Order: sequence, then C-alpha cells, then structure tokens
Amino acid sequence: MREPAFWYRPRSFKSHALRPLGLLYGAITERRMLRKGFDAGIPVICVGNYHVGGAGKTPTVLALTKLLRELGETPVVLSRGYGGRLKGPVMVDRERHTASDIGDEPLMMVRDVPVTVAHDRLEGVALAKSQGATVILMDDGFQNPRLLKDASLIVIDSERGLGNGKVFPAGPLRAPLKAQLARTDALVLIGNGHAADDVAAELAKRNKPELRARLKPDAASVAQLFGKRVLAFAGIGDPERFFRSLRACGIEVARTRPFADHHMFSQDEIAALAAEAQREQLTLVTTEKDLARLRGREGAPDGIVPFAVQLEFDDPAALRQLISDHLYKARERRFSRR
Repeated sequence: MREPAFWYRPRSFKSHALRPLGLLYGAITERRMLRKGFDAGIPVICVGNYHVGGAGKTPTVLALTKLLRELGETPVVLSRGYGGRLKGPVMVDRERHTASDIGDEPLMMVRDVPVTVAHDRLEGVALAKSQGATVILMDDGFQNPRLLKDASLIVIDSERGLGNGKVFPAGPLRAPLKAQLARTDALVLIGNGHAADDVAAELAKRNKPELRARLKPDAASVAQLFGKRVLAFAGIGDPERFFRSLRACGIEVARTRPFADHHMFSQDEIAALAAEAQREQLTLVTTEKDLARLRGREGAPDGIVPFAVQLEFDDPAALRQLISDHLYKARERRFSRR
C-alpha cells in the first residue's frame, strides 16, 4: 500500500476520525506482544520497525550479517517473505525462486547470507538450525510474539521519524509507542535528521543505546550513472529518499516515478517505463529491492541500473560491543537453565 500523506502531518481530520480504530488495533497488538515466545535454543536478533513501511531494515540486516561473521558466528536470516506466495519453510534459492515466490527482500539478501522464508517462524527456526545457524537474524517481526528475541534493534529513518505518532490506521505505528519502547534493546537511526530525537531520548532514560548510521552509495553504481540523465523509479517505503540520494551523488534525475512499497510491476507499467526512457534518452535506475521484483519478469528491459547502498555505522565498535554482549547474555541465560 502507499502510505497516506496525513500520517506525516501533525494534525489531520482523517487521522482524528480513524483514532478509535487505531486505539482498538493498538490494544490488540499490545496485548499480543505480552505473550511469551518460544525459545529457539540459539540467539535470536530481531531487526524491526515501530511503524509500517520501510526505514532501512534490510541494509541493517546485511550489516549485522557481516559483523556476526567477523565474530565467528554463522547467521541465517529468518523472513516471513512479505509478498511471496510460498508459506515455507524454504531456504531461498536465487536461481530457483522469484520475488513472487518468496518476496523481494529475501531474494535480495540471499546474495550475501542464507535466508529461510517461513510464515510460521518456528518452522523457519528449525530449518535455519538444520543449515548450521548459530544465530537467527529476524528480518521484521518485532511485534510478533511467536519467537523469543534475545535482542531487538529498531530502525528509524531520522529524517521521517514516526509521523503523527498514532497507531494504524490513524497513523503509521504498529502498536502504542510506550509498549514498543519497553521491548527495545537499541535504536538504529539512519541519516542526519532529528525527527526521532525524542524517541532516542526516551530510550536513553532506559539506558538503551542509540546507534547512528547512514546509507553509503556504492561507488560503482555512482560511476555507472555519472554524466547520464536518468529516469528513477522505486516501489519502496519512501521513494523520495531514493530520489534524494541519487541527486546528492550528483546524478541528474530528469524524471521520477514513485510506486507503493513492494509494488509488483505489471507488464504495462514496465513497458511504459521503458518507452519513456527510450523516448527521452534516459537511463532507467531503481533500487536493488525493486530490481529483485523485476528479475525474470516478462518484458523487463535490459540495462536497468541498480543503485546499490550499504549501511555504515558512525561507531562500529559500539555496535560490535552491543551485539557481543547480547550474544554472551543469551548463551549465559540458556546455560544457567540446564
């Protein structure tokens, strides 16, 4: 779905009218979050959001994958495979699966880390452990109580923040903020903005750390587009952020085409993008996640440039210490129960 504009306005009649539904939805979700989850037997690190839509979870998961391997761990990502038809559990195979099978994010991540897709997360854990996982990296699922989490890192775009702070459908929050803060172990703020400073301040009172990070464009992607006029399109949580990133790299963005998050492009839409680019002599550029959805689709034009980014933390030593501490505590808790 495309996010309603009123979610990111301080006051709105629509938001006010939907507030009773938000209170009901929030109460149900908050109560559900209180349930005790199943212990996977190995550490589980969840990368989640307080709100619907994207903020940078996938780059965060990939950054944690690299760190965990440096620590001698064997991480496997557990995903629900949003938008895919397969319920799983299934290990993602880039040669065999498409985004319509298992979702765009698993297809993108599997280039760097083993990914299991499972609608039932407990079945996904069993499959991941059979593949030799020593740590489960949950991509989303923070509000889902099915699985016990040893650490929950919440990702927020520091420029967008949490919008009007109301619960869906009155706003973008998935549950009341207070209930979510209580279950957060660290906050990952992406970018240079200050829209989430109040959230960071609340967590600081609970002695929960704030980790600053930023998305760094891949040098090869920038070089491939430099000096060209581009038609940029994206179906992610915040397409405008993608367009701003291109311009910030000195790339001439002649046309933009935003789509809803996880948008599955029709053949007509693909053809229209290709025709416009050819007509105006523009280079098509999109995100890696969007390209994953286009992979193998009939009519997808050749020459679409994926704009790759990776997440870099301002204080990687602090992140390393945080993850190391949580891994140690998770294993100590399990050992003490024996």
